[in-house]
Amino acid sequence: MSTARTIVLATHNAKKVPEMRAILAEAGLDIEVVGLDAHPGAPDVAETESTFTGNALLKARAVARHTGLPAVADDSGLRVDELNGMPGVLSARWSGRFGTATGDKDRANLELVLDQLADTPDERRGAEFVSAAALVLPTGEERVVEGVMRGALITEPRGDNGFGYDPIFVPEGETRTTAEMSAAEKNAISHRGIAFRLLAEELRKPG
Repeated sequence: MSTARTIVLATHNAKKVPEMRAILAEAGLDIEVVGLDAHPGAPDVAETESTFTGNALLKARAVARHTGLPAVADDSGLRVDELNGMPGVLSARWSGRFGTATGDKDRANLELVLDQLADTPDERRGAEFVSAAALVLPTGEERVVEGVMRGALITEPRGDNGFGYDPIFVPEGETRTTAEMSAAEKNAISHRGIAFRLLAEELRKPG
């Protein structure tokens, strides 16, 4: 895996590419990371699998085939203990058509989760952010790792940073929500940061 010199990160999110670059640099790996903007015509893959791992592999395989380069993709979401692990892979579309109609899906998703937990005491508001990150080589070789950030959900949103469920999620050992942290503070403990660091270790391995 250490022979890879350019990796395509399967995203148009401008914040994810420098995050991955920084993590690989911290690991001492001389690997360039580019996003999908560097590869016009790359497929926009629907997340149709029932697991984070399945969705991450779908995207990474499609991008590796299209570009002929090693590809990395991640899928992430929120698992709430009281909701039996949901919204899970449905995190980004939990509010369904209502979220689309309001024009602010993030807010609609967050408010729906809060409504569903309205009568839930603090001791049963445990939750975790999960990220599965997949690395697929043009040879067909694959690696998948998972990062988890445990915490709990509060009853009212706090903070203006981050996105999605960040304003109601307080990581273990913290009093602030992830929306009250700086990007650097969040990335140091986040589920995606953990997963990308594990991928860096995979890339360090010979082969």
